[in-house]
Amino acid sequence: MKEVKSINNIISDVFAMEQEEAKEAGALAYMARSLVQATMPHSKQNKPYFVRKNGDFSLAIMAHPDVGLPYGSIPRLLMTWLTTEAVKTKSRELVLGDNLSDFMRELEMVPTGGRWGTITSLKNQMKRLFSCSISCTYTGKDENAGKNLFLVDDYHLWWSPKEPEQAALFQSVVILSQNFYNEIIHHPVPIDLRAIKALRRSPMALDIYCWLTYRNSYLKSHTLIPWEALELQFGAEYNRTRDFKAAFIKHLKKVGLVYKKANVGIQDEGLLIKPSLTHIRNPQLKVNKKVIHA
Repeated sequence: MKEVKSINNIISDVFAMEQEEAKEAGALAYMARSLVQATMPHSKQNKPYFVRKNGDFSLAIMAHPDVGLPYGSIPRLLMTWLTTEAVKTKSRELVLGDNLSDFMRELEMVPTGGRWGTITSLKNQMKRLFSCSISCTYTGKDENAGKNLFLVDDYHLWWSPKEPEQAALFQSVVILSQNFYNEIIHHPVPIDLRAIKALRRSPMALDIYCWLTYRNSYLKSHTLIPWEALELQFGAEYNRTRDFKAAFIKHLKKVGLVYKKANVGIQDEGLLIKPSLTHIRNPQLKVNKKVIHA
């Protein structure tokens, strides 16, 4: 019943989404390209590092040992907000809002207190995300390249969890690192914020959606991607490839409800993707094909 309810909620969101283009609806958003090519953990990790691979591209996330790695849907929602704000404002310094409740509403989160409440979860994931670093490497036949990124240089969160509606004495701000800001500004991946909100409860569905619309921005021919390769990119923590395949197909169906123009086929050997319209068409999107394989 829980799965049926989730699908029904997505379908309801789709009806509204199909009425107008994202830009006209004020729903044009962006995601950082490096976190579309390879993604963050879906679940809590015991190790202070996490590696995902996409062909010759590799992404490693390193955590502060006392804090841990970001995981789940919340860091993905945060990254969407940070990337979108940076692209819109053209500023490294991002103001998160006057109070905690307003910011949580932008993430489609309802503020709830207590140890297991949404406020605690958000603050925990913000700390994890803002204290980690990312290392991107590309190893080709005749080329080795890499980039190391700290996501933020500085952050100050002055909100009171006990009074989420109350404005703080000082503004809560995040200052992106120069390297990460440059990555965002030069290589933003356009996405529909309404799709992100519809899929927000599933980190894998969010990853598949962002990847598919980006992949279709430059796909020229039918491409079969083996399940083993997709597993390295989207879900390396599964014990068996067939378990990953089942989970991927399940979340792909959710993505298909919001991104109906995505032309994909399930094969025994892997996922067949065919040239399709991107979910958000942006003529300014520049693609560096060197670092993309899956």
